Amino acid sequence: MVKEDRRIRIITGYYGSGKTEFAVNYAFQLAKVAKRPAIADLDIVNVYFRSREKTKEMEDAGIEVISSSVVEDNCDMPALSSKITVPFLDKSYDYIMDLGGSEVGAKVLGRFGDTIDKSEVDFFMVVNIFRPETGSVEEIIHQIELLEFTSGFKVTGLVNNSNLIHETKAEDIIAGDEFIRQVSDRTGIPIRYTTCMLDEVSDADSLKGKVGGEIFPMHYNMRKIWM
Repeated sequence: MVKEDRRIRIITGYYGSGKTEFAVNYAFQLAKVAKRPAIADLDIVNVYFRSREKTKEMEDAGIEVISSSVVEDNCDMPALSSKITVPFLDKSYDYIMDLGGSEVGAKVLGRFGDTIDKSEVDFFMVVNIFRPETGSVEEIIHQIELLEFTSGFKVTGLVNNSNLIHETKAEDIIAGDEFIRQVSDRTGIPIRYTTCMLDEVSDADSLKGKVGGEIFPMHYNMRKIWM
């Protein structure tokens, strides 16, 4: 599954899409099959859900975590470590970049445009149709266009992460698929994954044949138990 993606995986999504939850789950999956997995936290937009908050758990799983140059979790200065560029050139890495949502976060990626070999990049956009700004086909396409224009990279895959958190049912995921299939048809961007939070929808196999892309089972890592 994840090993079939290109060596550098950029993961983005509008606010509330769940892209950081997906990025962290993706990192744990990648650690099972890659010799040198790494994740960079480039999210300078959302101070509430940051992949670097799970640094210890990821490092224990063999994942190298690259975040801001400031170590403290409670500091939100948009300072980026120079180590971020190392995996661009060192091909021994399998690399995930957790990019801030919206065109504001995508500007960070533009800084590295001349350093990254775009043939090695998959740029995944995570979509939750139940969140503002991505609740219609037109809005999703608009967000894709903004991200591509601002970052200088083309989105290569869509991730259907449509959910209602603890109220999510299989039919909600399928409803998201219906929207995102239309986006895929109009843009030519394939659906790469459809997520399924096993904490809510325990039978991921029930979605087979009903949604696009590979089914990507997940567990909550970022969301606190009371949220």
